[in-house]
Amino acid sequence: MKIEALPLEGGAQRLEVRVRRDGAVTESQDWLADEVPVALIFNGISHAVMLATPLDLEDFALGFGLTEGLLERADELYGVEVQPDPAGVRVEMEVSGACFARLKDKRRSMAGRTGCGLCGTESLEQVEPPLRPLAAATAPLSPAAIAAALRAMPARQSLQQRTGATHAAAWCGPDGQLRLVREDVGRHNALDKLVGAMVDAGIDPRDGFCCITSRASVEMVRKAVAVGITALIAVSAPTSRAVATAREAGLALAGFARRDDLVLYSEADRFR
Repeated sequence: MKIEALPLEGGAQRLEVRVRRDGAVTESQDWLADEVPVALIFNGISHAVMLATPLDLEDFALGFGLTEGLLERADELYGVEVQPDPAGVRVEMEVSGACFARLKDKRRSMAGRTGCGLCGTESLEQVEPPLRPLAAATAPLSPAAIAAALRAMPARQSLQQRTGATHAAAWCGPDGQLRLVREDVGRHNALDKLVGAMVDAGIDPRDGFCCITSRASVEMVRKAVAVGITALIAVSAPTSRAVATAREAGLALAGFARRDDLVLYSEADRFR
C-alpha cells in the first residue's frame, strides 16, 4: 500500500493509512508528529544535532544554551536564525565570545536522541558538573493548584491531541494557571523550549512550578536546577539519580502526578 504525505501543518503531517479494527479494514488518515534533525550552531560551529519537532526553535536555542551551561545569561545570545536544510533544520546562533569559549572548553559531538541526554559525552566528569544552589522559592506549592494545572494541560497540547506522540512542558503560576506550554517529540527538547520561552517572557522561575508529561530523569532535574526552577512535577516516575540530585540541589520534586495524587520525593514540606 502506498502512503502519500499531505501538506505539513504545524509540526505534524497527515498521511493516508489503512486501519484494521475488530477484523474490519478501512482507509483513513492519521497525523504523525514531525521528528527532524535540528543542528544547533554557535558562531558557525555545529555543537549538537538533536532530533526534534521543528516548532519554537528560537525558544529551543535559548533554552538549550542555558540548560546546557553554554550561556550563562540570556543576553549572551545575540541572535537566532532558523534555516531549512535538505537534511533537516539549521539553527544558527550568534553568541558572545565568553559563550563561544565555554563551548570550545566543553564541546561534545552528539547525535541527539529523544530518549538519552548523555549520548556523545566524552567522559564521566562531564556527566554531572556542579550545580548552582537554588534560590528560595517565593510561594508554597499547593496540591490543589498542581491538580488544576494537570487537568488544564491536555487542552493546551495540540500536537499530542493530534498525534499522540509528543511530550509537553508547562510553566504554571502558584495558583495552577498555565502560563506557557511547549511540545516536542523529545521530553528534554520540550523542557528546553519552555525554558527559552520563560526567559523571553521575563518569568521568575521561583514563582510557580514546572509540569512535565514524562518521567523525571536526572537530566530533566539538572536542566530545571540550572535555570533556577525550584519545583518540578512529573506525571511519571523519577529515577534514583534524579531524586538524589533534586535533594542535593533543594529542588521540590514530585512524581506520579495524576488527578489529585502526588508522590513527593524531595522538599516535601513545600507541598501544603
